[in-house]
Amino acid sequence: MFNGSDINNIEMSRKIARRVAQRGGCAYFVGGFVRDMLMGNDSDSMDVDIEVHGIRPEELKEVLSDLGEVVSMGVSFGIFSLRHYNIDIAMPRREHATGRGHRDFTVYVDPFIGEKNAAKRRDFTVNALMQNVLTGEILDFFGGQDDLKNGILRHVDDTSFAEDPLRVFRMAQFAARFGFTPDPATMKLCSGMDVTALSKERIFGELEKALLKSRDPSVFFGILHDIGQLSYWFPEIDASYADERSVSLMRDILSKAACTDADFKLGFMCAAVTASSAKSVRPGCAWLRRISSNGRLLKYCEKTSLACAKLVCGRLPKRRSSRTLKLLEIFESTDAPDDALSLSEIVASSLRAAFPDRSETLTNASVSFDEKRDALTLYKERVGRSAVTGQDLLKSGIEPGPVIGKAVKFGEKLRLQGIDRDNALEIVVNAVKNGEIV
Repeated sequence: MFNGSDINNIEMSRKIARRVAQRGGCAYFVGGFVRDMLMGNDSDSMDVDIEVHGIRPEELKEVLSDLGEVVSMGVSFGIFSLRHYNIDIAMPRREHATGRGHRDFTVYVDPFIGEKNAAKRRDFTVNALMQNVLTGEILDFFGGQDDLKNGILRHVDDTSFAEDPLRVFRMAQFAARFGFTPDPATMKLCSGMDVTALSKERIFGELEKALLKSRDPSVFFGILHDIGQLSYWFPEIDASYADERSVSLMRDILSKAACTDADFKLGFMCAAVTASSAKSVRPGCAWLRRISSNGRLLKYCEKTSLACAKLVCGRLPKRRSSRTLKLLEIFESTDAPDDALSLSEIVASSLRAAFPDRSETLTNASVSFDEKRDALTLYKERVGRSAVTGQDLLKSGIEPGPVIGKAVKFGEKLRLQGIDRDNALEIVVNAVKNGEIV
């Protein structure tokens, strides 16, 4: 189950536990590490979470300092790690909400709170399991093992759970990621929590896990819709739930996209979300801009989803040569033409399944994907050719200035049409001299 790096983390965890035991304390594996271990989940890089009871923060820091280079958030927070190891070492804490946000908490380190009270502050029973690092004994105070076996997502404590509204999205994320079914009481509690003060970064973090680690990412949105918590952060996606066939379309697109290889998988999944909730041939990414400021991600999503929409629903010329050129222009408009074509194939097949009685949905349905794939091959061949450069234009007597950039773009368009560099240069220079490019 563990690779070499994981084994090193486990061995270091045992060293820490032995040193802690010598001082009268006890170390436990906690949280997702125990959950995933009991589920038999493999991981290429499994982070280890340890909770240390029964000694003071200063003592724990001394223990860790003897074993390696300590990275600390501060003794008062009781959170440490060791450089070169994927081990998070924490002490039990008491938390008290002071506001509506995810970070609005007063934290008190309490190494002597006791194992059950420490587990009680966890979100779900499957995350409240503890395992003694040295003996392997599992501590299960809230029925987490039974819930894990039955695939139930159940909150631990009404009061502590409700203090952190991010847990609404964590519930949806865990359900999508592991195929768990949320307990009705947990769903009801989440439906009444105020999520409006959460930071967009935290919302995006949960969405990212759902998109990248789920076989059916639509579960994330579906659960949030069911409890009335989708409309504030994702109103565009929530609107799709007005039509059962639109819901089926989203589920089909996202599940197929999740199984598709892409160089930028997160961007591909976000583009799939955009395409699955789009109401026109010009899909918008407002939903993503609301929760992310990542320029690369936004650019990829916008260009890929728009190119996908044009490949599926855009009007293409009837004449084959003109149609090929239009397809080349669509591929030129995106930085990821392969992904745009892959996504368009997914969307087209899902549209046919969801709306078999509406053939007009696919305005270019008569254009086969074999033809589109051939056009992509041709596009790659043509953009691989030499193009007219600004230096070429200067050597040809064109004066420096804004016209150079416009002329280079015109040359790129000629290259896309299959015109070789020398002929393209002559055409571009003549166009500039004749005042056609200014």
